[in-house]
Amino acid sequence: MSQKPSFFSSFANTIANWSGKPATFAIALTVVVVWAVSGPFFDYSETWQLVINTGTTIVTFLMVFVLQNSQNRDGKALQAKLDELILTSQASNKFVGVEKLEEKELHEMSRSLEEQAGAMERRAKKKAAAKPAS
Repeated sequence: MSQKPSFFSSFANTIANWSGKPATFAIALTVVVVWAVSGPFFDYSETWQLVINTGTTIVTFLMVFVLQNSQNRDGKALQAKLDELILTSQASNKFVGVEKLEEKELHEMSRSLEEQAGAMERRAKKKAAAKPAS
C-alpha cells in the first residue's frame, strides 16, 4: 500500500511544512521591511512598488496550488480514516463515501440525523423522568 510519493506531492508537502514555520514568517517580514525601508532610496518609484507587488503575486499564485495539494491529501487521508472507523464499528456503512454526495443529498442526510438525534434525546429524557428517584 505504501508507494513512493510523486515529486510534486513531496515538493508540496515540504513547501507547506516550511510555509507554516515561524522562521519563514520572519523571513517574509524581513523582506517586506527591507523593501519598505528602501523606498526613500528609490524615491518610492513605480519600479520600487512593482517589485513587491510582482513578488507577492507570484508567491501567492504558486502557494495556492501547493497548499491546495497538501489540503487535498490531508482531506483524503482523513476521509479514509473515518471510513475505516465506520467499517469497523457499529455505525451504519451507508456513511462511507458520503463526501461524494451532492449538496442537497448531504443536507437531507444531515437533517435526518438531526431528527434521529432529537428522537434519541427525547427518549432518554423520558426514561430519566420515569426512573424512580433513589
